[in-house]
Amino acid sequence: MFDSCMAKQATIKSIFENISSPEGRYEKIIEFGKNLPKLNEAFKVPEHLVSGCQSQTYLKAFAEDGLIYFEVGSDALISAGLAAILLNVYNGETAETILKCPPKFLDEIGISASLTPSRANGLYSIHLRMKQEALRLLIA
Repeated sequence: MFDSCMAKQATIKSIFENISSPEGRYEKIIEFGKNLPKLNEAFKVPEHLVSGCQSQTYLKAFAEDGLIYFEVGSDALISAGLAAILLNVYNGETAETILKCPPKFLDEIGISASLTPSRANGLYSIHLRMKQEALRLLIA
């Protein structure tokens, strides 16, 4: 049922599978953050701010043809990278998939274990916000 989501998770897993050190994982996360498209300044408003992140992270969601798309921006490269990784998995998915396909790959590749508690909380907050936005767009 969630083949696309699981395939995207497998792709991210393959990118990280040969990185054994926490430092290497951080470098790869930062690389994802650097490749994230710049968020339009007009979207950097309180209603798009993700609470629970230690940095200023903004997430905007919209629906198109039954699929949910996200735009994300952050003032910190690690937060931007974590958001970009989630974006790679959940962008262009149905609301149901976003709500029901958990990001198991994060534990499987050791990202969750590599993060400080505040960064892990920020990652959780970004994922929670994606699910909240998907639900909002589903019932709209």
